Order: sequence, then C-alpha cells, then structure tokens
Amino acid sequence: MLVIVCPGQGSQTPGFLAPWLELPGFRDRMAWLSAVAGMDLVAHGTESDAETIKDTAVAQPLIVGAGLISLLALFEHPADGHRAVAAGAGHSVGEITAAAAAGVMTAEQAMVFVRERGRAMAAASAVTPTGMSAVLGGDPEDVAATLERHGLTAANNNGGGQLVAAGTLEQLEALKADPPAKARVIPLQVAGAFHTHHMAPAVDVLAGYARAISTHDPRTRLVSNAAGAVVHDGRQVLKRLVSQVSNPVRWDLCMETFKDIGVTGLIEIPPAGTLANLAKRGLPGVEVLALKTPDDLEAAHRMVREHAQPSEVADNPTWRLVIAPAKGTVTYTVTEAGTTVPAGSVVATVNTLRDSYSVTAPHGGRVIEWLVEDGDPVSPGQPLLRLHPTEA
Repeated sequence: MLVIVCPGQGSQTPGFLAPWLELPGFRDRMAWLSAVAGMDLVAHGTESDAETIKDTAVAQPLIVGAGLISLLALFEHPADGHRAVAAGAGHSVGEITAAAAAGVMTAEQAMVFVRERGRAMAAASAVTPTGMSAVLGGDPEDVAATLERHGLTAANNNGGGQLVAAGTLEQLEALKADPPAKARVIPLQVAGAFHTHHMAPAVDVLAGYARAISTHDPRTRLVSNAAGAVVHDGRQVLKRLVSQVSNPVRWDLCMETFKDIGVTGLIEIPPAGTLANLAKRGLPGVEVLALKTPDDLEAAHRMVREHAQPSEVADNPTWRLVIAPAKGTVTYTVTEAGTTVPAGSVVATVNTLRDSYSVTAPHGGRVIEWLVEDGDPVSPGQPLLRLHPTEA
C-alpha cells in the first residue's frame, strides 16, 4: 500500500524548483498558480535566496504550488492517484497540498487559501517576537515538564524523540539555557510560533475564507495532523485546515496510522527530504523515497507500480459510505436497517487504546447495510456502513 506525503514550511531550499521546470508543461502550470497566488513562484523557486523564501507569506504558496504540480508527474492522469494511493497526508501547510490532491478542493482554491494563510500567519507573527526550536532526544516526560516550566508549546511532535517547541523568543532563550537532560535544542529559521495560540488571529481570518470554499469528500484516505485520524468529510477537512494553524501537529500519530493501514511504500513530494527522513526512522520495513528532482521519477514510478492497491474509497460513491477514522473496534449506535439518519449524526464509535472516536454520517441517508459487524476490529479509512441518500 502506498502513501503520498507533502512537506511543510522549512523544507524549501534556494533553487529547488529549477530542475522541475525542465519537464514539459511544468513552467506553464507554475505560472498559472503564480497568477492565483499573486506572486512569481517560478522566480522564488529558482532565483530567490534563502532569506526571501523563509518569509512565511512566500514559503507557504511556494511549497504548496510545487507539490501540486510535481504530483502530476507521478501519474499519467490525476484520477489515477486516487485509485492507487492508500492514503495521503501533509505536515502543517502540506496538509493543504494533500487535501487538494485528494480532491477536497481545486488547485486554485488551495492556492488562494494558502496565500491568505501565509499572509495571516506572517501578520500574526509580527504582533509578538516568537519562534520555534527543535528539541532532540531526552526523556519524554522530562521534555514535557521542561517545556511547561518555560511556558512553551510542543507545536510539532514528529516522532522518534523529535519535538518542536514554540513560544516567545525570551521563552526559547530560557529553554536553550535550561534544556531537558540529555536533549539538544536547535533554533529553527522560522518567523513565528506556528501551531500555538500566537496564531489565533490567523485562524479568524481563515475561518472567514473557509465559509466561501466549496468542498468534495476526499477520494482516498486523508490522515489528519490533529490526531492521526482518517477524515472523509470535505467540510471537516477544511475545518481542520483552519484550526491546525493554532494547534499542534501530531505527525507521530500520522505515522502510527500509516502503520495501522499497512503501508508498504511512502513517497514524499517536493521539496522533499524532511518527512522521508522521519519515515525512515519511524516506519521500519517501509520503502521510502524523497522525490527531490525529476531524476527520482523512475524510482517513484516503480514504487507506484509495486505498492499501489485499489482504493476502497475511490471506486465507491463517497456519499454512501461512512468510514472508520482510526484503528480500533467498532460499536454501532444505529442497529436497524432502513433507519434514516440526519447529516452529521453519530452512527458508531471506534475505540482505540488511546481514545474513542465518534463516527458521523457526513451527508445523512437511509441505512442499507453494515460492512463490518458490531465489535469487529477495523483499520483507518475502512468503510463501515453504506447509506442511501435521502432528503432527510
């Protein structure tokens, strides 16, 4: 089973886009997304220096635009990806790339959303001098206690003992002077305390734009940054894209979901490297590829052939299916065939070792059949229930 992952801010490097512009149509498509983003993404991906592309308002559209166009080189037809990919996910801003790739929104909608996200987060960062630092190693409980003592937030949990602490520059200096035992603290070149309460003004801005965006349900499993759950309601995906700006990224739990699904191959799209390295440590036995340049496409195409499996979701009408958000055992709250359930109502729960997830019927309908039995073990994204659409 194949998963495609999309990198977040900080993955960009000067000139990373240059080799991709040699592919037929790549430059024209990037020029089109540049027009939507209101900035020259081609120039930023080829000529701009590191300081320029570190700017949040530049980095985010550049990363999403590059990811969306490079995905077209993986599959002869975009719809092929929906049928071949077991799951998609993105780290932070990369979750917008993943959502567009899964069909939740168009590329143009994604570029407008990420353009405004970058601007709003840059503006929020300017209110108070803030930043982020990587914390590598150390005892997890000691690391958590140290961050709490300094008033910092664990903004990213990337697994493998790698956390990213975020807060004011004074708090980060205090952490550097008083780190957790046996841990290294490395300041990151970012402009603000992303995925913390410092980004609350950006959440308000994005919530307004989200109300004007039409969505579709994902055509493959989409693994959420929030807790590694599979989300298959387009409006819920968009809601999470808004809220994740001020909430921690749990990439460690996303990788746990990849394990639960049974992923055998993982490809990180450009600007690739960071998530592939995390996967090499966190997903032993899984073939991993960082798609950095077109020279890697031959290996990527081989991986698609060898690891792709038909999607349970892509070949079924999404409005008829209710799926499991996580690995666990299912308990139904609706037990009679023919029952009509309103949109958004809870039809089951999935209980895991960590938590209990409510399973809702995004569009409502009449219960036709159960696809697994009450009490059965289920995997993330597995169809549980088939509904016939009604006006209820």
